Amino acid sequence: MVRSRKLLGAVALTGAAALTLAGCAAGGGTASGEPSSSAPAAPAGDLALKIGTALPVTGSLAFLGPPEIQGVNYAQSLINEYAETTGLELDVVHGDSGDLDNKAYETEIPRLLSEDPAAIIGAASSGVSLQFIDQVVGAGVIQFSPANTSDQFTTYEDNGLYFRTAPSDVLQGEVHGNFVAELGHQTLGLIVLNDAYGTGLANYITESFEAAGGEVVAAPTFNPGDTSFDSQISEVLAEDPDAITVISFDEAKTILPSLIEKGFDPENLFLVDGNMAAYPDFPEGLLEGAKGTYPGPTPDQVQEFIDGLDAYVEEAGEEALSDYTYAPESFDATNLIALAALAAQSTDPAAIAEKLQEVSGGSGDGEKCTTFAECADIILGGGVADYDGVSSPVTFDEVGDPTEGFINIYEYGADNTYAPYEG
Repeated sequence: MVRSRKLLGAVALTGAAALTLAGCAAGGGTASGEPSSSAPAAPAGDLALKIGTALPVTGSLAFLGPPEIQGVNYAQSLINEYAETTGLELDVVHGDSGDLDNKAYETEIPRLLSEDPAAIIGAASSGVSLQFIDQVVGAGVIQFSPANTSDQFTTYEDNGLYFRTAPSDVLQGEVHGNFVAELGHQTLGLIVLNDAYGTGLANYITESFEAAGGEVVAAPTFNPGDTSFDSQISEVLAEDPDAITVISFDEAKTILPSLIEKGFDPENLFLVDGNMAAYPDFPEGLLEGAKGTYPGPTPDQVQEFIDGLDAYVEEAGEEALSDYTYAPESFDATNLIALAALAAQSTDPAAIAEKLQEVSGGSGDGEKCTTFAECADIILGGGVADYDGVSSPVTFDEVGDPTEGFINIYEYGADNTYAPYEG
């Protein structure tokens, strides 16, 4: 385990390829202990908590919508199963964040805010979140993203109302760049989405790769909404790099086949969290050997959660999930908001925000717990809960950034789906 205050000093790992980063948040180290054995106290009163979601139903990140939305819904179902004990009942109003091209957020955010939520979970895209963060926090509402990774949020003037369960691109960039270098590649080409996520991640990958002795030989960008990438592909291939990393969203469906059709070896091709997805419509074996990184635990690490989520989705009559990216982070975001409301005995956004660091373990004096019910019992018994989530222990610092997280490395097989990299 690598320890760091602000998700720095990461190293890429092979084998299981999971990297955990733990830090000390303001207020000291995290205390651990057994769950409270005392019976929970009666709830102080009824808490009708309402949250919204602004997650990608449409646009270039729509493949992330189902796991994120169902992660929220699954958490809601478990929270409300315990409502008779806690006095807290959660209502969720869903909305579409869209992307920077279709701009669904322009109408959806005002609609969600009109519902008077305490928090809005979303967006998935850092660039999209930056389009409406001022609107949300300016209304005194918490914005809580399960997938934003841009470093811009660390220092953003958010009135103490922005939180996220995904670690900053500082971490993914360092792991990714080191991993490419560890495989022996000396030159790297990048094809980069020109938004806060793409350019930020590209900078950290470049820093890491070049610090390891490599050279980034080309890094052309493209704009959200672009459909042709011939010039960017030609510019990168003209430099004959050992490896190419594509930083994109859904545009990968065009970029990846084009690169390979032009003769680039997929074993030297790298993806990131924005485009790490199953590609069943690609010809068999097209991506075999390609590798990539994204924040979050591997399926093996969260199999119990996935089994429960799948059972919930089936019982709800929803379409089965084929991807679980950021489902754990969405589940954790929902639980943390509800636990903070319970600890504050309030549905006021400012009061909830004041308790979010505490219930994540960031205050350093909580009792470890891993489910909403277990943590709620500690709170109702007069204790301080320290929620260790499915995605990671989370542990917020004073600016709402998680100080613990995973970056995992994956490899694509002949079926164009990925599994943990075995080395």
